Amino acid sequence: MIIRIMGEVQRDVPDAALSELNALDEVAETAVGAGDEGAFSAALDALLDAVRRHGGELADDVLLPSDLVLPPAHATVGEVRHLFDRSAGGEGLVPG
Repeated sequence: MIIRIMGEVQRDVPDAALSELNALDEVAETAVGAGDEGAFSAALDALLDAVRRHGGELADDVLLPSDLVLPPAHATVGEVRHLFDRSAGGEGLVPG
C-alpha cells in the first residue's frame, strides 16, 4: 500500500502492517470523536511513526498514486474530523 504523510515522501507499506495501522487508526478516531486534542495528537503520532517504521521510502523520482494520504503530525482534531466521519461513508484514516 502506498501511503503519503502530507509534507513527506511516499512510503510503500506492506499489507502485513495494516492490522497495526487499523488499531492505531481506531484510537485516533476515538480521540477525534471525544474532541480530545491530546489523545488525538498522541494517537496520530503513533500512527505516523508506524507508517514510517514499516514503510520504505519511495525514491523522489518515483510518483505513484497514493492509496492513503495521512495528515501531518501537527494536524488538529478540527482539521481531520471529516476524515473520520463514518456516517458520511468515511472509513477513518486507514481503509479496511
